[in-house]
Amino acid sequence: MKELLIEILTEELPAIPFLKELPNIKGKWEKLLKEYHLEAEFEFYYTPRRLVFFHPSFKTRQENRLVEFIGAPKNVAYKDGKLSPAGLSFIQKVGIDEAEICFKEIKGKEVLYYQKELEGQESSEVLGEMVESFLKSLHFGKSMRWGVHKFEFIRAIRNIVCILGEDLVKFQSYGVQSSKQTFVHRSVSYEAFNFKNAREYFKLLEENFVILDPQKRKEKILESLKLIETKENLSIAEDEELLEEVIAITEYPTALLGSFESEFLEIPSEVIITSMRENQRYFATFSEKGLSNHFVVVSNAVCKDYSKIIHGNERVLRARLSDAMFFYKNDLQNGLEPEKLGKMLYLDSLGTMLDKVEREKALALILCKFLNNDKQEAILKAVHFSKADLATQMVYEFTNLQGIMGSYYADKMGLNYEISLAIKEQYLPNSEQSALPSSEFSSIVALAYKFDTLLSLFSIGKIPSGTKDPYALRRAANGILKILLHLGKKFDLNAFLNEASKHYKSFDLGTLYHFILERIYTFYEVNPSFIKAVLSAKNSDLIHIDSAIKALIELSQKASFNENFSTFKRLANIATKITNSIDEALFENEAERKLYSAFNESLKVQNLKQKLESLFALKPFIDEFFEKVMINAEDEKLKNNRQALVFAIYSEFLNIADIKELSL
Repeated sequence: MKELLIEILTEELPAIPFLKELPNIKGKWEKLLKEYHLEAEFEFYYTPRRLVFFHPSFKTRQENRLVEFIGAPKNVAYKDGKLSPAGLSFIQKVGIDEAEICFKEIKGKEVLYYQKELEGQESSEVLGEMVESFLKSLHFGKSMRWGVHKFEFIRAIRNIVCILGEDLVKFQSYGVQSSKQTFVHRSVSYEAFNFKNAREYFKLLEENFVILDPQKRKEKILESLKLIETKENLSIAEDEELLEEVIAITEYPTALLGSFESEFLEIPSEVIITSMRENQRYFATFSEKGLSNHFVVVSNAVCKDYSKIIHGNERVLRARLSDAMFFYKNDLQNGLEPEKLGKMLYLDSLGTMLDKVEREKALALILCKFLNNDKQEAILKAVHFSKADLATQMVYEFTNLQGIMGSYYADKMGLNYEISLAIKEQYLPNSEQSALPSSEFSSIVALAYKFDTLLSLFSIGKIPSGTKDPYALRRAANGILKILLHLGKKFDLNAFLNEASKHYKSFDLGTLYHFILERIYTFYEVNPSFIKAVLSAKNSDLIHIDSAIKALIELSQKASFNENFSTFKRLANIATKITNSIDEALFENEAERKLYSAFNESLKVQNLKQKLESLFALKPFIDEFFEKVMINAEDEKLKNNRQALVFAIYSEFLNIADIKELSL
């Protein structure tokens, strides 16, 4: 056993595509280790220009192993006493003579079989192949070619280290010959440095300002941020995503405090923060009064005087904020102008953004009716101005501020707070962890936007398939369900879609209805059949669906549930749809009368959870009924009457959940 060190040195890796692939990297190397029978514990490190695997203990040779070869069935491998093409293929594949063929019975069939020991290879003979396979397995999105080479990678590969103990594993991959040299921080040197083993490698990098371990870089950054907060009496915005990005673009991070002119604070804080974060990867800072005119940049440079780096970043930010100030003042002067949306195409076949707004207005009115909201006039005004900021200079420059800028401009125009807030919250929820609109008023504006997006795109056949969802329609459906369930008001989804669809080209509404309800499976940690059973009950009121699922979940946690379930599953399976009314005069058995009486008592319960409990409480009466009553009696009237009783009970369950769909 020896130490194994592998380093892939590249030009600087772009952070965002690299971070997307990062969760898969260790797993892909583990898979190769298993395939090559060289499983071993390892540590993985990365910096902006290197991927490093270190195995403290690695096999120098694969172990010998027994390999089984299974071929065609004997009657296929031999024809007229001679080997068929299938049989010949088997002995060629295994590398044996016909006389060495064995047979084995597998799954009732006698098949060609051979077992032999394969001698393990030296690790040094396969490591080059493994490294190349690993590099080919990485997917970062776009790749590039360099020099005269035809192979591709996210960035040019400049050096590969592969040493086992102190021995260089020689191979060539991606146009690079493996070596026992590496490169340190660029602020120190551009020359290659030699080393003998892993210990010298780690020491060399550490002494030359390369922190290999991303966790140690993270700790260094956080410690620096804390010192700045304490010294300057500021708080620095927590931003885990930005932090991970900064970790990925630095080998020796140093947090530096810069500033900008306080007059730029006139610009909405979201604009300043977005400009700093998206364009420059700066952390925003806050004082007791709010956003401050300071920022933190994490530098990758190594030097004694960082003042030039700070001033350079200040100069770049000043230019960006000057542009933002210009856009902001121009937009304020012009105000929100919804009519400009008439020149902005939404999608082919769906007209302009102004057309979309008009459709959203129509939906907003229907939503007001379904939710018994009497603020139609104000809601229509909010929808009217909701997309107007798409025509402003600021949103053109910072597209992710749509809605946010609209709310600022609406406020400056004198529109009331409720309207401004609804414009800001119209896209919520916009992620899995996102907040919901803060009021019913804002919720209706947000629902109008999401419902129109779904209805309009489904009407022109833009329906998500597989993992593809270019218009984020699944997210829109999720948002609709979250908002409506949060509002807690009765909402018949099927009835709403039927009324709303009048404003769209005709299409199969059932497809959209089921598409929206499919999202509800992710809302509960429960056996999926419970949700399927409730959805199969055909009640399209979302609050009823939610309550039924929760009631079923709660009931299923009782010890008696499984026993009750078997009884009612049997009842559901034998229930036959029948229109006959139940005639008490036809009851011949006391078990019939007791069941019918108990069933009538259960009908008096209105609360859904209690209703379900009262129906399950019928179990002893149903068991006695099944035991003492012949349902399919020879007398047609008796038979129909008994079937009517069974179907009536099943129908009451069907108002909550279809028991036939339940599986435990």
